[in-house]
Amino acid sequence: MKYSEIHRKLKKAGCYPLGRDIAGDPAWYSPITNTVFPTSHHESEEAKRGTKHSIEKQSGVKL
Repeated sequence: MKYSEIHRKLKKAGCYPLGRDIAGDPAWYSPITNTVFPTSHHESEEAKRGTKHSIEKQSGVKL
């Protein structure tokens, strides 16, 4: 799954980007888990399985 698809699913679930970075990656906020988490600037790049799992866990959104 590409990061552009992940961002689209996160937005649909109510998550939104904060406009700042965490260690060079865009910070997102999840109202589901009340957590700030990083994703990636590389929209067309495939997300690794572990990274995808981490985003799912932190955001509370099934990807």
